[in-house]
Amino acid sequence: MCEGGSGASGTALAVCVGDTGTRRNEEGKATHVTEIEIGRGKRGRRAYAFDDIAVVPSRRTRDPKEVSIAWQIDAYRFELPFLAAPMDSVVSPATAIRIGELGGLGVLNLEGLWTRYDDPQPLLDEIAELDADTATRRLQEIYAAPIKEELIGQRIKEVRDSGVVTAAALSPQRTAQFSKAVVDAGVDIFVIRGTTVSAEHVSGAAEPLNLKQFIYELDVPVIVGGCATYTAALHLMRTGAAGVLVGFGGGAAHTTRNVLGIQVPMATAVADVAAARRDYMDESGGRYVHVIADGGVGWSGDLPKAIACGADSVMMGSPLARATDAPGRGHHWGMEAVNEELPRGKKVDLGTVGTIEEILTGPSHIPDGSMNIFGALRRAMATTGYSELKEFQRVEVTVADAQHKR
Repeated sequence: MCEGGSGASGTALAVCVGDTGTRRNEEGKATHVTEIEIGRGKRGRRAYAFDDIAVVPSRRTRDPKEVSIAWQIDAYRFELPFLAAPMDSVVSPATAIRIGELGGLGVLNLEGLWTRYDDPQPLLDEIAELDADTATRRLQEIYAAPIKEELIGQRIKEVRDSGVVTAAALSPQRTAQFSKAVVDAGVDIFVIRGTTVSAEHVSGAAEPLNLKQFIYELDVPVIVGGCATYTAALHLMRTGAAGVLVGFGGGAAHTTRNVLGIQVPMATAVADVAAARRDYMDESGGRYVHVIADGGVGWSGDLPKAIACGADSVMMGSPLARATDAPGRGHHWGMEAVNEELPRGKKVDLGTVGTIEEILTGPSHIPDGSMNIFGALRRAMATTGYSELKEFQRVEVTVADAQHKR
């Protein structure tokens, strides 16, 4: 079916929608999809970002004080359902401790400044002053320093000694090299995080990480990602991971879409991975793998949408980078920005709005969704009548008209 129309210049447009029918994915499971004809030789599926959807109020409301937003993964319970992204602009040992005290989980980047330099503060001060034209080249130089294995143990111990749950992240390329040092230091949750992580990486240059064997031999729960499709998520779940990160190049400091042309809108990605979790539960006899939205959660209103699409929790970077007590003090960048061959991120200046505590739990003095993020989640759940996160995953959502987008 084709619908005619006209563009802004008066040029005739036609959107051809393929027939809705049953298709089979890579796992051989039947799925109903609607495809849009891009051209005679190519069709594509319509996908949605968090900005494209909205949560629908229900007939029931409740007191926000009666709403629980607690989240538990493996043996660890958190009063706030989120992980702070392992980015040097967001998480230092000190902020990981503070986030843990407030009820979240700060994930330390073990390939960042804190494991390359004994005192990274002068470099953080320098990065804050870099302009857009010189930032990427200088970041590449700064991060060219080698990772010191002794600093890995030292930073993890610093967080662990405070009494909060300790989480740390490595890329798949560094996991085999440094995992023993991480586990020996007493990490509670191991995060393997890349722009995309697959269970079937093919390389003729080096032996790829065998995720299933690695996770099986490890004595701590592992969160792995990112992934963005049903099939990729199902394969990661079969490795024994406790949780999977959902996202691909959607963060505020990413330029992956511009550089590689690859992006998956987050609402669709989370819903697809949540479907993989459901099917994996049936396949495994009830084993539950947590779905963690990693990317696209920049404002408080994005968090209820992520949960509504099926996420158990979220991983956030840019909201916390706006904290006055964050390492970057309003300046934000990730490891994608320091790749020596093909940077897929950049340093962005977000400014500051308040402390980490104010951003997470308030009080807020700005009406734009940048503060009291979890107060907003609690209020959204109360407004729609839900008292638990897993119940809230069943809330109705609608595709929002473009004029209502932020």
